[in-house]
Amino acid sequence: MQLHLPDEAATARLGADLAHVLVPGLALYLHGDLGVGKTALTRALLHAAGHQGRVKSPTYTLAEPYEVEIAERMVTVIHFDLYRMASAEEFLDAGFREHFNENTVCIVEWPEKGETVLPPPDIHISLMLAQHGRDVELRALSDKGHQCLARLKFAPNL
Repeated sequence: MQLHLPDEAATARLGADLAHVLVPGLALYLHGDLGVGKTALTRALLHAAGHQGRVKSPTYTLAEPYEVEIAERMVTVIHFDLYRMASAEEFLDAGFREHFNENTVCIVEWPEKGETVLPPPDIHISLMLAQHGRDVELRALSDKGHQCLARLKFAPNL
């Protein structure tokens, strides 16, 4: 699925719409250059899922957990940012792999930094700056990912 997001409001709408199709056990990997909107998309998703507080980039902590309601049950969403990892083994040493299970939603920024140790994602989301706004590609890589994207209803110009 390829989309054009003309402004920040469209990015926030995509994040909110994604929140409504998530299911426990999903892994989303966000790709894109610095400042392209990976954290902004995640922030909008978490707020739409019911998180009331601040959503900060986990650049220095590597992971931030949030408790939200998904599919009518409380689920932990863990937002990972692997940008500052020196090696993929740091991910394993921190015990992060155990969070990839059927009860958690994992959102990973900079997954290429841990690709040798990360489990396969359900959805790849690539963000790229475009002449006006940003272009986004959402690609499902599992049955669970296909089911989520099939339910996604997104209109960027509302």
